[in-house]
Amino acid sequence: MLFNWRVLAVNHQRISSLYINNICCYKRRTNLKRLKLHLPLGRNYSSLPGVIGNDIKSLHSIISPPIAKIRNIGIMAHIDAGKTTTTERILYYSGYTRSLGDVDDGDTVTDFMAQERERGITIQSAAVTCDWKGYRVNLIDTPGHVDFTLEVERCLRVLDGAVAVFDASAGVEAQTLTVWRQADKHSIPRICFLNKMDKTGASFNYTVESIREKLKAKPLLLQLPIGEGKTFKGLVDVVSKEKLLWNPGSGDGKDFERKPLLELSDPELLKEATEARNALIEQVADLDDEFADLVLGEFSENFDLLPAEKLQTAIHRVTVAQTAVPVLCGSALKNKGIQPLLDAITMYLPSPEERNYEFLQWYKGDLCALAFKVLHDKQRGPLVFMRIYSGTVKPQLAVHNINGNYTERISRLLLPFADQHIEIPSLTAGNIALTVGLKHTATGDTIVSSKSSALAAARRAEREGEKKHRKNNEAERLLLAGVEVPEPVFFCTIEPPSVAKQPDLDHALKCLQREDPSLKVKLDPDSGQTVLCGMGELHIEIIHDRIKREYGLETYLGPLQVAYRETILNAVRATDTLDRTLGDRRHLVTIELEARPTETSSVMPVIEYTEDVSEDLLKTSQEAIENGIHSACLQGPLLGSPVQDIAITLHSLVVHPGTSTTMISACVSRCVQKALKKADKQVLEPLMNLEVTVTRDYLSPVLADLAQRRGNIQEIQTRQDNKVVVGFIPLAEIMGYSTVLRTITSGSATFTLELSNYQAMNPQDQCALLNRRSGLAKVF
Repeated sequence: MLFNWRVLAVNHQRISSLYINNICCYKRRTNLKRLKLHLPLGRNYSSLPGVIGNDIKSLHSIISPPIAKIRNIGIMAHIDAGKTTTTERILYYSGYTRSLGDVDDGDTVTDFMAQERERGITIQSAAVTCDWKGYRVNLIDTPGHVDFTLEVERCLRVLDGAVAVFDASAGVEAQTLTVWRQADKHSIPRICFLNKMDKTGASFNYTVESIREKLKAKPLLLQLPIGEGKTFKGLVDVVSKEKLLWNPGSGDGKDFERKPLLELSDPELLKEATEARNALIEQVADLDDEFADLVLGEFSENFDLLPAEKLQTAIHRVTVAQTAVPVLCGSALKNKGIQPLLDAITMYLPSPEERNYEFLQWYKGDLCALAFKVLHDKQRGPLVFMRIYSGTVKPQLAVHNINGNYTERISRLLLPFADQHIEIPSLTAGNIALTVGLKHTATGDTIVSSKSSALAAARRAEREGEKKHRKNNEAERLLLAGVEVPEPVFFCTIEPPSVAKQPDLDHALKCLQREDPSLKVKLDPDSGQTVLCGMGELHIEIIHDRIKREYGLETYLGPLQVAYRETILNAVRATDTLDRTLGDRRHLVTIELEARPTETSSVMPVIEYTEDVSEDLLKTSQEAIENGIHSACLQGPLLGSPVQDIAITLHSLVVHPGTSTTMISACVSRCVQKALKKADKQVLEPLMNLEVTVTRDYLSPVLADLAQRRGNIQEIQTRQDNKVVVGFIPLAEIMGYSTVLRTITSGSATFTLELSNYQAMNPQDQCALLNRRSGLAKVF
């Protein structure tokens, strides 16, 4: 037992017998061999959080630190900005790992999937827990690729703060805008970390200006770089007017010295830091009334006398209020600036108790948690990541799922360390836990202690809602705050190697769907094929690869299909009569309606009724009428795609007594389809926002290729030595674009895509598409 514990935890460090006895008490049932199997190959884990060096803390502080000492944060950024490298350095300096992981070497802690290590990108968000100067930091590394934007969304939903990482040579990029908007939606306080200050072309001022202009944020400069690009060697701490220099001889960046700036040795740096500090004080005073009173009262004559602690407290308030964002800088790859970033995370980002979650007041201390991520483990079954908002979670605890209205039992409780998990006896509010035993819980489900607890909370919410003249469903909305899943944009068929393997494929897809709600699987009623619906080409490719590696199935993907929509261009009227006798009952419906295009974009059909339609008849038949209209709009007359941007006006409806609502729905549906076929029809195709970053040398071939793909260039920006092509491109034209772009630019260009809207196809392209769908040769 003692040997296994040493291998897993502290590796040759002395542990007191009392501490070992404590560990053995609460881990008596733990199979340490199983935990050992979950260590990634090639990594040397030094300790559990709280067991750093010889500083061994009490067991209670390791598992349940005070809520004020907890920081739940996420690392978010554009692809290749350095999120995973920054996370690796945080784990190393906090004592969690004993060697520095590298994305290029494929030995990082948080990118542990084979697909992540092969591609050098983050696909799944990974949670790790570490300690820093008495604080518990629950850290989530999120993907930067647009195909995995749901991973960012569902993690931001449960975080209290975030670190936005920027490439200092590129500033604000396309996906940075997306994740920033997601953080705005969930009202998450942020810190900006300008990474890659050592990179050629890095510019501190340019990046700060792009944050101010593109993100509409107010940056608070807490640090200034000493040098940029190859001359970058350290930082100036603006708050304390000190310089931080990293020892060139120290390969891992642990050794750095913090010296006060002096007039004799650093006159220019001191002058720059003093000006920056004065500007910072004025900025914070404008945003925080309490700090403004302090500055104007005691320190109006000389800002230099203002204590750093007072300024830090004010910056914390401003950050939590989200009126400004602190800006720090460094180079994660060159091991510079991470320790000050950790200090800033604990100092400026909020603890769970500083975040205002209105629905917590209804629970009165009972358990309330949100399941925000599900992983499938072959040995242990589904592993559910859970953010605990109130109450305590323990193993063998029966919990109630509000969304599914069922009760399940948590068999084991774990602390997450990427792909390594440590079993624990309990976890309190403010923490992120990993639970085993919840067989049916899915992403976005609200977990409470019991059904009666949920009902009591709902009653309290309703009483409060009545006092504030809110609608009653407000209480339900507060209780069931889940995760919004975006609509898929890529479709393709998937087939097993044989019919006998179809149940295995269905099981694999069911497990993957629970992990990834943005993956949709449906059965085509006409062809009987299984259709995969995803967020992009890379998303589908990763799913295909995972089915092969994790479930041992050699599946075949059909051609990727684009999610087209249809609409009409003119108003048409149609009438229909359904007269059918079933048994001794006659079902007779006569209907007249008009279909017309709407001026504003609307996915669902707009339904209107004229005065000629009887109100009494509407009361009994309205649901059936609307069901018929909605079902008719699911399949358009051209491609069988959903119909949007239309309005249906019902002019007359005659129903024979005793006619069933099913017959009314059928008649309405048939009449709408008849109207759609009579109208002039239009195919709408998904249009993507495209941003290509390319060097000047390859700009011409990139523009020529986009012109062939029906691309619409909006502008060409200059970003340092690169050109950024911003425009729109139809989704149908970007199949295999990543391979082509790498080929024509010798692998130097990068691009990002995001769904913009649906636009009408021109007649020639629409004709060519319809001919391809009908099996005819392409018409030129």
